[in-house]
Amino acid sequence: MKNLKLKAARAGMDMSQADLAEAVGVSRQTISAIEKGDYNPTINLCIKICKVLGRTLDELFWVE
Repeated sequence: MKNLKLKAARAGMDMSQADLAEAVGVSRQTISAIEKGDYNPTINLCIKICKVLGRTLDELFWVE
């Protein structure tokens, strides 16, 4: 399942995939794969992404 919430939050902070990847210590391809729904990140990576984007785990990763 695509993670459009992550993509929107990243875009809302005017960050590219590469910017977010650098901030959390992964490759741009990893961020792309998460947004496409091709990769399920570890909880530690989810937390890092949330901290950088100023969002909660529920806001970015909870599937309704």
